[in-house]
Amino acid sequence: MSVNKSVTSADQAVADIPDGASIAVGGFGLSGNPIQLIEALLRQGASNLTIASNNAGVDGWGLGRLLEAGRIRKMISSYVGENKEFARQYLEGELELELVPQGTLAEKLRAGGSGIPAFYTRAGVGTPVADGGIPTKYDAQGNVAEESAPKEVRPFRSPEGPVVSYALEESIVADFALVHAVRGDLHGNLVFNKAARQFSPPAAMAGRICIAQVEELVEPGAIDPDDVHLPGIYVHRILEVGTDIEKPIEKRTVRTSATDEEAS
Repeated sequence: MSVNKSVTSADQAVADIPDGASIAVGGFGLSGNPIQLIEALLRQGASNLTIASNNAGVDGWGLGRLLEAGRIRKMISSYVGENKEFARQYLEGELELELVPQGTLAEKLRAGGSGIPAFYTRAGVGTPVADGGIPTKYDAQGNVAEESAPKEVRPFRSPEGPVVSYALEESIVADFALVHAVRGDLHGNLVFNKAARQFSPPAAMAGRICIAQVEELVEPGAIDPDDVHLPGIYVHRILEVGTDIEKPIEKRTVRTSATDEEAS
């Protein structure tokens, strides 16, 4: 039996995302941002959103577009240092923030998609990540209004042998997931490109409804099973956006060319 999960437009793909939804969003920095889906969500108007993503984009791009429009209530992230509007909203009490170590965030998403409600990790033990006290929300005057709570910490024998402390982390299951892949088929099997593989597969797994935009949409069987990074069982809607899409570089670094050096 053939299962065609394709949709005809980004607006159709995100039409049923309601106010107050939780959304896991793939991408690593600006690599693999599902920008067409984000722009469609911006047009759709859903607000009061909780977003779990490695980062919040930058000013004017990626999730930064939703931030600027005031659509995000809470971010669950591991890196937020490149977005001035993010910092302003957080420090002025407009945005709630849950900071999570990067590897822990990836595992919280993966575990949530695998049916694992929680897990123990050494990451953050002995720091405010486990002990609590990280400001999660400020008030309008810049005072700390809410702080992170302490996590359960207990000893386990480590793989190296000694008994050490581990902190309990609860997994993330989101109402929706938005991801970008370089290639996909009508069944939803996805292939990601390079750095986008860091967070996009676990983000997709964590969503009860996963919506994927792909640069190339092919027939089932056109992708070798060994090349599939995420099986279609996790994907519910898939949209082809083409290859002629903008892919900004967050920090462009160049060196002086040989011609310039000779001229100087």
